[in-house]
Amino acid sequence: MTEKATFAAGCFWGVESAFRQLQGVTDATVGYMGGTLANPTYKDVCTDRTGHAEVCQVTFDPAVVSYEKLTEFFFKIHDPTQVNRQGPDVGTQYRSAIFYHSPEQRRIAAAVKARLDKSGKYKKPIATAIEPAKEFWRAEEYHQRYFEKHGLPSCHVPVDDSVKIVAFNDAGERTGVVTVEKIVKTDAEWRKQLTPEQFEITRRGGTECAFTGALWKHHEKGLFRCVCCGTALFSSDAKFESGTGWPSFFQPVAPENIETRTDTSHGMTRTELLCRRCGAHLGHVFNDGPKPTGQRYCINSASLKFVKKP
Repeated sequence: MTEKATFAAGCFWGVESAFRQLQGVTDATVGYMGGTLANPTYKDVCTDRTGHAEVCQVTFDPAVVSYEKLTEFFFKIHDPTQVNRQGPDVGTQYRSAIFYHSPEQRRIAAAVKARLDKSGKYKKPIATAIEPAKEFWRAEEYHQRYFEKHGLPSCHVPVDDSVKIVAFNDAGERTGVVTVEKIVKTDAEWRKQLTPEQFEITRRGGTECAFTGALWKHHEKGLFRCVCCGTALFSSDAKFESGTGWPSFFQPVAPENIETRTDTSHGMTRTELLCRRCGAHLGHVFNDGPKPTGQRYCINSASLKFVKKP
């Protein structure tokens, strides 16, 4: 049995063309939704006064492709941080929106949006609206399969989710720069993989209590990898006793493997550290460390997996 999903991601020609490429999508139709005028025309919607968005209504087989995968794909094929526009197309009809057809779709859409917002993938907050589906008004026939009819390539191509990191073997030896896919999982998937403490810290930005982590007083030689995805982050050669109660390092094994962003929580302004591949919260960096860098990478033990040097 098939189901329906409705998305607004800018000009509906490209959105429809992109969704037709997905296995499990049995049909994709362009039209209008979310406005006040009954049976609007393209000319009506282009006035930017009807409140409608250009949408693509997707018919899909949930046994082949899940609604969650469709939603993730939706975020890949446009810039969800733009408000009432998409590229050169400006107006409320080009807004980013998900129109849900059931409470379950609403839950999944909100979860995917929240996960991506927290991942650090976007420099600005996601502006995508999540609204209940209203009457779907099918667009004029000349809009259906527009790119296919005119032999044009889709203008909505999936955003490249790959990242470049530096790979290390378990001996701590650099083996080269590799291009890998960024890891994005649902909260349920992360909870299944991680302990409750690891989940709270890496996926929710928590902090373990000082002097309680398993690695703050750890002195063996080896490599510290991300507990979520295994990316090499720190070496025991850069570890030092800071007296803070958290594992501290004066530098990462490769700056390419870590992302930073400004953290203004708790009434402070700090530089947060995240794993570049999976977005796991690691800790913060401060300018009160030892030579040669003068920096202190203050990391949660729960964010790390230690691999002893063979």
